[in-house]
Amino acid sequence: MTTSTEALNTDQNTAPAQEASANENEVRKLANVKEVLAYLAQQFPLCFSVKGQVKPLKIGIFQDLAAKLEQDSLVSKTQLRQALRVYTSSWRYLEAIQTGVARVDLEGEAGELIDQQQADHALSTLTESKNKAAELRKARLAEQKAKAKPASDKPAYKKKPNKTTSNSSNSTKLSSKAVTKAASPVVKEAVLESIADEQLKVGAGVLVKLGQSPMLATVLEVHKDDVTVQLSSGMVVKTRRDSLYQA
Repeated sequence: MTTSTEALNTDQNTAPAQEASANENEVRKLANVKEVLAYLAQQFPLCFSVKGQVKPLKIGIFQDLAAKLEQDSLVSKTQLRQALRVYTSSWRYLEAIQTGVARVDLEGEAGELIDQQQADHALSTLTESKNKAAELRKARLAEQKAKAKPASDKPAYKKKPNKTTSNSSNSTKLSSKAVTKAASPVVKEAVLESIADEQLKVGAGVLVKLGQSPMLATVLEVHKDDVTVQLSSGMVVKTRRDSLYQA
């Protein structure tokens, strides 16, 4: 038979465990946009796709998602907005926006057809994004060439001069060597300007330095010194604010 003291001890031991479990469920959230998109593709496979061909989304799909996932503790409305922004600005999604193609809802049911104006806007956005990516690649190649040591600066192996060589001959060689060095091209690297605090906000265009080369990107999320950006290729990365510069 359980005494009142034993029951009290049992309740005291159980309470912290229940509280810890509740806190764990409250804290547990999808970490980034990539995880949110994977989750949406899992929950609504006839609407979202992580790889391969995509389908144009119904206008107002955010409201449908918010209603469906209202009780879902894994994802917030803010995360849904950010994920949809990344999804609909990717190259493969913009390429899917073609005249006469039907938009789909969360269940994959076909709805409104895409008109010419919507298709033209998607094409314009896609072209602009690809041009920016091409310019960035060109700038990166130029930077790599600038960092490469000019061939004329490499020390060349020379034979020791003959002891009988006249002083005038030595003087001529030294003069020629000096002219060669002076003619070597000098390329200055582009100076990156740090981005101001007021410019660092969601949707802003920035340059993010990954490795040796800056890449054009769009700010998706700012949390203290951690910033999530989307590259022009559609890739989403998380970096530090001191790696961001003015575009």
